[in-house]
Order: sequence, then structure tokens, then C-alpha cells
Amino acid sequence: MARGRSPRRSPWRGLVVPLVMLLLFGGIAGGSYVALQRYGSPAHAGTCVASGLGTSHRYSTERVANAALISAIAVDRGMPPRAASIALATAYQESQLRNIEHGDRDSLGLFQQRPSQGWGTEAEILDPIHSTNAFYDALEKVTDYESGDINDVAQKVQRSGHPEAYRDHETEGRIYASALTGRSQANLVCTLDAATGTVSPDGVRSELARQFPRLTEAGSLRTTLESASSVSAGTPDGAGATALVVDTGDDEALGWAVANWAVARAAEDSVVQVEHAGRVWDRSARGEDASTWGTAEDAADGRVVILVSGG
Repeated sequence: MARGRSPRRSPWRGLVVPLVMLLLFGGIAGGSYVALQRYGSPAHAGTCVASGLGTSHRYSTERVANAALISAIAVDRGMPPRAASIALATAYQESQLRNIEHGDRDSLGLFQQRPSQGWGTEAEILDPIHSTNAFYDALEKVTDYESGDINDVAQKVQRSGHPEAYRDHETEGRIYASALTGRSQANLVCTLDAATGTVSPDGVRSELARQFPRLTEAGSLRTTLESASSVSAGTPDGAGATALVVDTGDDEALGWAVANWAVARAAEDSVVQVEHAGRVWDRSARGEDASTWGTAEDAADGRVVILVSGG
């Protein structure tokens, strides 16, 4: 029996797989480029960690700064740490704790609130202070929010199409709320590159007043600018001559809330050192020293000393 002719191979056959791979990786690279162009690369290199409940969670500097704002507003409003826990779990699920300008339909911001649902204008929702206060306004209307299941309470506020999703972030919400409301004291640590910003101690004071307006106006947070060498147990290299000193009186939780707030914002505000109640966080610490607050023997209990690069 005569052998039949082999089918003729297409000259393109050997190029199909390489071409597909090229398009695939080109698409990934292109997508990454577009994402970086649209949302920007991280402004500051570094991460922050808070621990508790038998575990720990690591956040980027952008996320932890937003977590600090959300927690600061809860403290300023006199709400319990549980309120901050609910808000943090919600914001992470909705936006991964990023103040984003897009979302499902007209959703925006940290909590993916919708102008069409009465949360405010687009500009208001994209203001984290407005959006956080709007969340807490709604939360306070939930009668059992202080004792109810965190996921279920969050759902009553958000009315999400994924009603069980907030549960995934309950643990980290509780850990960061505990640190940033001052309940777990020297808990938040950040490992950061050297400070390169130009924020002044007075600029940090303005931001503190913006995020804690009621406590500032009431005199519960009293701020002064003083010589760094006169108020710091040890002034590190890179610190300016002027320190921001925040007097929180005998309110231990408030003192630690402000201290951890300053650490959480260190990347953005060029903070190089924070001292409070005999403990110190040092931006230049590395290795094991970077995983915890050190000891500062002369750090006063009722004052938080914040040193800023070049201040």
C-alpha cells in the first residue's frame, strides 16, 4: 500500500505559542504600566506591623496612614475602639484602605460610598475625614454596634452585595484599632527608608488638629514646639532642632493613640522619632530593634514627643 503524503505544515505553526506568550506578558507589563500611571507607585518605601490576638498584620504606609485617620476620628468623637474595628474592617474590604477615585457604579473613596445613596458629593466622599465621619454617623444609628457581630454591623451600614465579606478582615481591624486607639500601647512599628520630606513640626501639628479637631478645641490635646534637645531623651541623626510636643495629660489611651498615630504617619510626615511613656520608636532602627519600641528613660507619661526630619 502506497504511503500517503504528510500534510503540509503551516509556516506559522511554530510561532503560535511564542506569539501567545509574547502577547500575554506584554499585556501584563502593559497593564502594570497603566496601573502605575493611573494610581501611582508607592510614595514611600516601607511597611508597618501591628500584633495581637495571636497574630500580626502588615500594612503599607499608605494603608496604615488611612487606618490612623479612621481610628483618630473614632477617638476624637469619643467612640469606643470597637467602632474603629468595624470601620477598619469595612474600609479594607471596600477599598483595601485606599482613597480611590473609582468603584462599582458611582462608589468612591475609603468606604466606597455612593453620592447617589446620600453619602455626600463626589468631592466630599473623596475627603477621608468627611467619608469617615459619614460612616460613623451611620454606625451610631445601629443600636447594637458596640456588642453586635462586626460583620453584621458593617453590613447594616454598607448594605453590600457581599454581606459576609467584612468578616475576612475582622481580626486585622481589631488589631489595628487596638493599636491606633491606644489600647495596646506601644504596638505599631514601621520600618521605613530614611526621611527625605520637608514637612515641618508645625505641619504635623496642623494635621493632628485636623484629625483630632474636638479634642484639640477642648484642650485635651495641647501642642507646643520646643527645642528637640531639651525634650528628647536622645536626638537621632537627621532630626531637626524643633520637636512637636503633645500634652495628653493623664489620659493614657489618648497618649498612646497620638504616639501610634505619629508612627503611622511617619512616612508621610518625615517623622524620625516618637517618644512616650518611657518608650521610643526610632525610624533608623534596623534588625531586631526595628520590630519593637525601645526604652527612653526620660520620656514623660503625659507627653508625646515627635521629632521630624529637618524640623
